[in-house]
Amino acid sequence: MSRTSTKQALHGVQGKLEVGESGGLAAGLSGGGVVNFCVRHPTGKIAASAFTASQLIGVIQAGLPVQELKDLQASLAVPMDQLVPMLGISKATLHRRIAGGRLGPAESGRVVRFARLMGKAVEVMESEKDARRWLTSPQFGLGGAVPLEYAETEVGAREVEDLLGRIEFGVYS
Repeated sequence: MSRTSTKQALHGVQGKLEVGESGGLAAGLSGGGVVNFCVRHPTGKIAASAFTASQLIGVIQAGLPVQELKDLQASLAVPMDQLVPMLGISKATLHRRIAGGRLGPAESGRVVRFARLMGKAVEVMESEKDARRWLTSPQFGLGGAVPLEYAETEVGAREVEDLLGRIEFGVYS
């Protein structure tokens, strides 16, 4: 998706989110960009029109600013050297992305995947501290796997999301 079409896809976000000339997100959302939006405004808490799927896809395709990775690391409170392998980013690629200031689309998608899981965990666990602890501890409902490690693949992330949904609605897992 070109920068122009990405801007068009994001145009209807009611002034809350905008792609700048560099392709990056303007800090119109409280606390910053996509990661903070996903963590602080989990699904169901904000009207879907505030940030539509097509707008999110456009931002991912344009590539997130490296700051979004740093925001995710801060939100999860996981050391960067542990987080980037979970996101499928090698050390050499990380250094290139930092130098370039932007993640690739696939990396951006994985950052958003983890941010959305963090947001869902915050919603279910009712605090960021409890969400972090849950995401980084082995869970019986995942066969003893650690949710963040399990979420390295899209299928694993869906399973973590499903487990959070079961916990939210009191279904024994």
